[in-house]
Amino acid sequence: MKTYALLVLIVSFSSLGNILLSMGMKQIGAINDWSTTLLGAVFVKMLSNGTIWLGISSLLLFFVSYLLVLSWADYSYVMPASASGYAIVPLLGYVLLGEIVTSLRWLGVGLICLGVVLVSGTPPNTTARD
Repeated sequence: MKTYALLVLIVSFSSLGNILLSMGMKQIGAINDWSTTLLGAVFVKMLSNGTIWLGISSLLLFFVSYLLVLSWADYSYVMPASASGYAIVPLLGYVLLGEIVTSLRWLGVGLICLGVVLVSGTPPNTTARD
């Protein structure tokens, strides 16, 4: 049960963190000039953007959750099972960021979800513990 709870946290923190980083970078604007001066100014803007810090915090929580679940479940189970985040990110992008998601992309999301369902039907541990 703890594995499934952490998988939910992994998917939630990862998806939310990536969406928040995207929102923060959209607030800063496109980086079209690669001069050292402009990149320094953009870096300062990034460090002072609250949305980016929320995204970083969410991704740190994802990383801690990910490490915890990897301590007791097989990587070959965790990685595909956590791939449901690939379905949540386009949905959040559509709803929160107003992005257009094509039908071909939704088909890909559906295939990923099918793979997650198949993997979740297998046991999380297949290796013997000492």
